[in-house]
Amino acid sequence: MKIIALATAALLTLPAGSALAQQMQMQMKMQKPADKAATVSAAKVDAVIKAGLPAFPAPPEVWQPRLTPDETMKICAATHNDPPKAQLAAIEKAEKAKIEYPADNNYLGDWKKGEALAQSGYGLRFTDYPARRANGGNCYACHQLTKAEVSYGTIGPSLLGYGKLRDFKDSEVKVAYEKIYDSHVTFPCSLMPRFGANKVLSIEQIKDLVALLMSKDSPVNQ
Repeated sequence: MKIIALATAALLTLPAGSALAQQMQMQMKMQKPADKAATVSAAKVDAVIKAGLPAFPAPPEVWQPRLTPDETMKICAATHNDPPKAQLAAIEKAEKAKIEYPADNNYLGDWKKGEALAQSGYGLRFTDYPARRANGGNCYACHQLTKAEVSYGTIGPSLLGYGKLRDFKDSEVKVAYEKIYDSHVTFPCSLMPRFGANKVLSIEQIKDLVALLMSKDSPVNQ
């Protein structure tokens, strides 16, 4: 029950209608299908988030748009992240149109700044308002980035040797930029945040993350 309680608490902090909330609900049901009290409906999660709880301050005003899922999130939630081919194509097209590319067509920034950015979890939390510094990418929470790391998330694939495995091709540099800017262009209904499309990170920050992945001297490729 303690695990279920912790999972439920985590679920209540997710954006309303999010695909991740849907997945957590399914996982909780599979862990304890006979315990009806252990499941939480999507409608209840939405209501709790919108109303706020003593344990969770009411969402800041700037969060309000995030409580209403866009068309992509509606499709992903409704299909449990497995939309039919026609909707997959529609998501890719819609998200592709949101990408802003660097004016000078240079996709590589500073990998050292990118490494600091990847290790920073600052931004978009209740305690980060008003903002006191730039948002971080929090990349290590989902990916392994370097051999030296002793703790990292596994929701996403390991990124060790990312550029090396792609022969540091210029075409792959642009692909990496697009994945970070809006992951749904490459993987519709991805759990990865749409960092650029949702204005979480700036174009320059995304370029720094691309450099972390694609630079030959980056620790990712050692």
